Amino acid sequence: MEPPSLTQLSPGNCGCLASFTSTVQSFKTCWSAAVLSAHSHRLFLTLFPRRAPGGIPDGVKMSVAGFKKQFYKASQLMSEKVGGAEGTKLDEDFKDLERKADITSKAVVEVINKTSEYLQPNPATRAKLSMLNTVSKIRGQVNSPGYPQPEGLLGECMTKYGRDMGEDTNFGAALIDVGESMKRMAEVKDSLDIDVKQNFIDPLQAVAEKDIKDIQHHLKKLEGRRLDYDYKKKRQGKIQDEEIRQALEKFHESKELAESSMHNLLETDVEQVSQLSSFVESLLQYHREAAQIFEELSDKLRERVVDAQNRPRREYTPKPRPAYDFGELEQSNGGYSTAATSPPAYSTATPQSRGPSFQRSSIKSRPSEPCCKALYDFEPENEGELGFHEGDIITLVSQIDENWFEGTLRGRSGYFPNNYVEVMVPLSH
Repeated sequence: MEPPSLTQLSPGNCGCLASFTSTVQSFKTCWSAAVLSAHSHRLFLTLFPRRAPGGIPDGVKMSVAGFKKQFYKASQLMSEKVGGAEGTKLDEDFKDLERKADITSKAVVEVINKTSEYLQPNPATRAKLSMLNTVSKIRGQVNSPGYPQPEGLLGECMTKYGRDMGEDTNFGAALIDVGESMKRMAEVKDSLDIDVKQNFIDPLQAVAEKDIKDIQHHLKKLEGRRLDYDYKKKRQGKIQDEEIRQALEKFHESKELAESSMHNLLETDVEQVSQLSSFVESLLQYHREAAQIFEELSDKLRERVVDAQNRPRREYTPKPRPAYDFGELEQSNGGYSTAATSPPAYSTATPQSRGPSFQRSSIKSRPSEPCCKALYDFEPENEGELGFHEGDIITLVSQIDENWFEGTLRGRSGYFPNNYVEVMVPLSH
């Protein structure tokens, strides 16, 4: 069976070519349903060739009736879209109810999606998790993998490197503290996910899968029965009045069912408000536990800061520098020896021709008061310390203990570590 020719339908009868194309597509859809009904009719005649005593079997009557109804709908739709025919108008109250129900339906679906994104932001991880959950259900596994919370991943990273550094270091111990707290945060976030899913997402999902689908079904059926009724009403006289009356009754029946389903959806907004309240309560509980965890962590880190400040600082002690030994030039073959860092003592066994002049110049250049020479730069970190640069000559005032001297340099006085200097003239005891 071929559909009627569409060459006689002029696009000029429509507002625009796009509207005409859409109308033709809708007509093809309705016509395909009619052809399918006719094919079902022929199949039934093939399977049940014998006629019932009363004439055509009931099954065949139903098939023919379905074909006629689909044809009526397609014809009426073409008349409205192409020919500009007026269909039965629904009252304003129904349109207002339909508009509110449509907004509510969109809100439910969109809120479900955005809430899932809020709890589990990574779309790739969400897709992978959904696939794993499906596989687990197919295999009959009870436990399915959960969403990897970013707090947990950060906590694992901090804990790992904190242990690698060692708990005896300030930074390593602090990393472990923060890492353990972040892992606790991940557990709290998992609890939030479970609570929100059970008390908010699942109830809204039930509304979307039942109430909203029922509304869509009733509205679709209402539109089909309206087209059927308008077609028969337009051909009053050719179609029996009883058939028109039945079409009108079915139209009103579908209208009442659609109104009832939309009304029920809008009147259950108390349930939706209650579910929103549960969602906010879950968020509030999550943030309370998070605040408690971070307050405890903050107190612990403050204590670690105080301990680190009170811990005596370990000064850097440089390794001895290798000194070039002129006395062993022939044996060392021009290399450096690992002699002590202090300069070689003045020797009286030098050649006689150079000995007297060398000794006189050394005696003249030697300072008369206790002093030392800076081997390295020293930057003062505490009040009372004396800073200097490599090569500075510092006048010694006293020795504080075995590690610290007191001295003066260019009018400034203070303390400095003795391993940064070389004593040239020792203090007199």
